[in-house]
Amino acid sequence: MQVKAYRTKKIVPHDDLIKILDESLPKLEARSVVAISSKIISLCQGDIIQKSNDIKKEDLIKKECSYFIDGRKMVENGVFLTIKDGILNATSGIDESNGQGVYILWPKNVQNICALIWEHLKAKNGIKELGIIVTDSRSSPLKLGVLGVGIAWCGFNPLFNYRGMPDIWDRKLTGTRANHLDAFAVAAVHEMGEGDEQTPVCVITDIKKAVFTDAPPSIEDIEALKIDLNKDLYSPILSSAKWEKGGS
Repeated sequence: MQVKAYRTKKIVPHDDLIKILDESLPKLEARSVVAISSKIISLCQGDIIQKSNDIKKEDLIKKECSYFIDGRKMVENGVFLTIKDGILNATSGIDESNGQGVYILWPKNVQNICALIWEHLKAKNGIKELGIIVTDSRSSPLKLGVLGVGIAWCGFNPLFNYRGMPDIWDRKLTGTRANHLDAFAVAAVHEMGEGDEQTPVCVITDIKKAVFTDAPPSIEDIEALKIDLNKDLYSPILSSAKWEKGGS
């Protein structure tokens, strides 16, 4: 797998996202995956809140998530732990870096935007097999540092199903599914960087196992990637936490 990030201009609120992609991306090959930072989509769409004395970040966090825990009350240097769009993260994904005086929210209607980008780049490059992912970064339990996570996708199956396939001793696998969406996101975010690199788009090529599709994911496809909190492998921890209802 080959992963390459591309530099863009400094992106400011209400920039033209499609124009930025056209100017920044190379000619795309079939069976490529294009990764785009959620932050630049939010900036271009205007999914931002200007900082002011009247705006409290904690109120925004509670409004934007489905559930939250105020971790500030529990651990030193704690933050709000949140569940937003079925993804466990911190602070509802709200970020302040590279925003110049604004709170950057997760993009609204991100799956629709992902599909529009997919259609545009397929037509522009004259290809049929193309994947799009929208990325963010988050912390992992018991590990320092952040990793990429996929918050939306289009054009490929996010899971590779090993169930029923043999391992090296011809034992059939019963539960293994590889999460290609987040695997691509981790690789892309690593190349994009977290600081002043100014490379918020990435192209992944030479992908061995991706299964490309000819339609955007349905609502059922999107829901199928999620696991109910009470059925999750980490349910003993997650379900015992005292989650409070957010506004999303």
